[in-house]
Amino acid sequence: MSMTSSKPALRYFTLAFAVTAGGLVLSAFLGWSVHRTVSGMLNVLFITAVLSVLEISLSFDNAIVNANKLRDMSHKWQQRFLTWGILIAVFGMRIVFPLAVVCIAAKIGPWAAIELAWARPEQYAHIMEGARIPISAFGGTFLMMVALSYFFDPDKDVNWLPGVERLMVKVAGAKLLVVTIVIGVITILSNLFDDRTGIVFLQSAIWGLLTFLLVDVLGQYLDNHAGKKAVGQAGLGAFLYLEVLDASFSFDGVIGAFALTQNLFIIAIGLGIGAMYVRSMTIMLVEKGTLNEFKYLENGAFWSILVLALVMFAHVEFHVPEAFTGLIGAVLIGASFWASLQANKHEA
Repeated sequence: MSMTSSKPALRYFTLAFAVTAGGLVLSAFLGWSVHRTVSGMLNVLFITAVLSVLEISLSFDNAIVNANKLRDMSHKWQQRFLTWGILIAVFGMRIVFPLAVVCIAAKIGPWAAIELAWARPEQYAHIMEGARIPISAFGGTFLMMVALSYFFDPDKDVNWLPGVERLMVKVAGAKLLVVTIVIGVITILSNLFDDRTGIVFLQSAIWGLLTFLLVDVLGQYLDNHAGKKAVGQAGLGAFLYLEVLDASFSFDGVIGAFALTQNLFIIAIGLGIGAMYVRSMTIMLVEKGTLNEFKYLENGAFWSILVLALVMFAHVEFHVPEAFTGLIGAVLIGASFWASLQANKHEA
């Protein structure tokens, strides 16, 4: 968009506030249904609030990257991302995805998986934990491709950390360099694990790499496709890219949420509320022109994504607290924001 919006910032979060109110009411009902005590209900409300804040802290960099892609899309596709995208994010990634994992791992039907989540949440959480390796490998590889593709871009002209980022830009002309780097990283990591873990890790990582390449190729094709439907198709390509990117961000949060509660429905409500704020924040960043005003903010977000990719790889063997991951992202984005302010003062 060429013009920035004068809409008050809080207006962007009207729907998010409504979803928050509805989610908290639903959490209170769920807490009372399960515990039949006021203290139990309040505990469920507290967990829901913590999950919402956790999702926002982990996904702020996601909002910045989304805004970078969305600002080149039409208003129609921006609204579709906010409406259709939130349905996919909440129901797809927070409910359907974990249910699908349990269905495949336990070889049971969807309804049996729902019954398992409600009646035996401990067993359900154990099955989800068993899927941690392929999920971390897939998501980490996809996010690493996203981050490195940004830094190794010959057309990139804004460098926050000039010593490192300028070097990346200089060698960015080499074909398939990013793919080569990522394949090298996942191959080395797979050899650090035992044979079974290494095979599962490498296979899942390759699928993450292929998914990125397929989505990227599809997006480029639709962007360059001539014809009357070119604009709409280009919007579709960017929409698909953003949804896969959101899914990769969600993997870590969904798995980590089971450390707070084993109730799938509480997780879906809490993370869903957080996802709604991330969507609203994304639209606000686009319409307010924030990325243009703070030029290093985007760089900080992609460094945060690269760190998140490495953290997801580490999750294969170690437990990294989600609060720590969110703190790293907040520090990187905060530092890039401060650097942007300093740069604006210097230019003024």
